[in-house]
Amino acid sequence: MDSALFFFLSFLFTLIVILSSRHVYYSKKAKAKSCTVPQADGAWPIIGHMHLFGGQQLTHKILGAMADKHGSAFTIKLGSHNILIVSSWEMARECFTTHDRVFSTRPSILASKLLGYDYAMLGFAPYGSYWREMRKITTIELLSSSRIDLLKHIRASEVKSAIRELYSTWASKGSVKGGVLTDMKQWFGDLTYNIALRMVGGKRYFGANADCDGREAKRCQKLMRDFAYLFGVFVLSDAIPFLGWLTFNGYEKIMKKTANDLDNLVEEWLEEHKQKRLLGGKDTKERDFMDSLLNILEESKVSSFDADTINKATCLNLVLAGSDTTMVTLTWALSLLLNNPQALEKVQNELDMHVGKDRHVEETDLKDLVYLQAVVKESLRLYPPSPLILRAAKEDCTLSAGYHIPAGTRLMINAWKIQYDERVWPNAQEFKPERFLTYHKETDLRGQSFELIPFGSGRRSCPGISLALQVVHFILASLLHAFEVKNPSGEDVDMTESNGLTNLKATPLEVFCSPRLNSKLYG
Repeated sequence: MDSALFFFLSFLFTLIVILSSRHVYYSKKAKAKSCTVPQADGAWPIIGHMHLFGGQQLTHKILGAMADKHGSAFTIKLGSHNILIVSSWEMARECFTTHDRVFSTRPSILASKLLGYDYAMLGFAPYGSYWREMRKITTIELLSSSRIDLLKHIRASEVKSAIRELYSTWASKGSVKGGVLTDMKQWFGDLTYNIALRMVGGKRYFGANADCDGREAKRCQKLMRDFAYLFGVFVLSDAIPFLGWLTFNGYEKIMKKTANDLDNLVEEWLEEHKQKRLLGGKDTKERDFMDSLLNILEESKVSSFDADTINKATCLNLVLAGSDTTMVTLTWALSLLLNNPQALEKVQNELDMHVGKDRHVEETDLKDLVYLQAVVKESLRLYPPSPLILRAAKEDCTLSAGYHIPAGTRLMINAWKIQYDERVWPNAQEFKPERFLTYHKETDLRGQSFELIPFGSGRRSCPGISLALQVVHFILASLLHAFEVKNPSGEDVDMTESNGLTNLKATPLEVFCSPRLNSKLYG
């Protein structure tokens, strides 16, 4: 027998023996403190249910189909980890209220460690004093009502610039009657990145008067998209930790490179802010979040992380979360409106009624646009930006159904499945904004109505919900007030979803845009 083949077969046999031995050992050890929630069938030795996931299949839809078979609460095994899958609003409410403190931490995964500054990034930090302090700082300095109002000039100027530039593109093409073809997913992405970057770091990467050239802007945007994508990939060590040395798919290397490139980018922002402080600083109105953090971290020690790491991790987290989620939501909302032209007409009629055609939309108009608000709610119901809400149990607990949940169990709440529950949402597959004008009029998006939780709920819910909703409503209203939008193919928009940290539309959203207001308003 060839020596290389003999070595390989010997290695393979040894590996199988080790894996089998460990599996038997840990299976016996776990019996005394096992989770009593029924486990879905189809698990394999060692890998559990891992073989059911992967490829182009969407995880939340696979789990939704499993819930149809196994009920609203069941467990799966992903390697050595027990995952509790919750697919009903009743049990989600219990997890987010009665047991909120138990499920207040995040599971440790490689992406959080490598891309999240070793868990210094707020969204992935474990529950504890550091997380509580940084959430408090973030809420007060950027996400409070007063701070959101103080920074409204940034949102207004960026939306105005984007509208003006889209009009200029249409005019430069010869003012074509049918409109100028625009990839709205890209347009929304550029605009939301500019808003988030200016509020957090005082930067502007896209459009006229950008702080860098187009090539560098696209590189930075790709890095941020790669960040979201890498949180959705399979890493063997996350499921079977003792096999972490097997890096056959190369994701760990890609994560390290992406993390390094992002760190270099944010390091440049931080150094610029330090230099500006030495030269005299900024007034309160122009002070961004990175400026605020520099002052706060200079005066007090927040944790064992150094001040620069905390600043970079927190600012990057806010830019990523603030831009990606809003871009995803806007893309789905416009796609749904294009596929439902009667709803699109209602939105524009409402805008004409409350805003008129002699001026642009202002944020103060949003409270009167009740049908637009219903459209956004229905879009978030059908396409939640984060379909799966991931937590981990800090300690043992017992659910009201009598199920014992041991510490270390991972919790995955399928928000997508909950928001398609026919008991709550009749004709759940259909786009019906009117449901939020009648029997779901009081349904809340901020985590208090557990049948609709696109931003999560409990103490780990998204702290930027109010800002995100303000930006989404303002951009969508401004676009649909200023432009007619038409699907160039005349067929339904492709609604294919993609896996990742956020539920991004898999294909571009190409739309014909033509102005619907007096040309003087676009100057």
